[in-house]
Amino acid sequence: MPLFLTAPLYRRRHLRWGATDAEVGAPMPGDDLVPEASFNATRAITIAAPPEAVWPWIVQMGYRRAGFYTYALLDNAGYESADEVLPEYQRPQVGDWMPMAEKVSETTAFKVAAFAENAWLLWSKPDSTWSWKLVPLPGGRTRLVTRLKQRYQWEQPAMALFTLLLLEFGDFPMMRRVLKGIRERAERPGAGDGSAPRG
Repeated sequence: MPLFLTAPLYRRRHLRWGATDAEVGAPMPGDDLVPEASFNATRAITIAAPPEAVWPWIVQMGYRRAGFYTYALLDNAGYESADEVLPEYQRPQVGDWMPMAEKVSETTAFKVAAFAENAWLLWSKPDSTWSWKLVPLPGGRTRLVTRLKQRYQWEQPAMALFTLLLLEFGDFPMMRRVLKGIRERAERPGAGDGSAPRG
């Protein structure tokens, strides 16, 4: 049975895929911006590359930018996600858009809310936050932790229902693919310095 259909049956597991109890319970940047989240998911993965080799792949993410390293038809209008570091997206600024779809607005795109280079990044919208933390590990590795918090806006029932279905059915398989896609790219020789070959 497709993962998109079975994911809701394993909600407790998929809301914390790959994350330890400590990571699930630890604070993340932006937690206070959505204090009463309807959806709160913390996922993590270990990457055999240092934070400075992982960071470039995160900051360049976005619709019609680097994509999301998942399924091109679903998240990037059919365009394949980038297999190389894109210099034009390597200098994020607070207030920059991180588009999720062709239309860019406060409801369809995140903004860079805050960051510390090679350490953590926070994207936010009025009803949600998407945060990243890069923890250096021995041996030049990185523990990458990400958290998505979303408040369903039931004052707009149709939008709330759409968001609920999107997250409960689609977020887990997509986010798992995002994390694995980042790992795959960051672990390539020269991946963090833009010298990795095109895929």
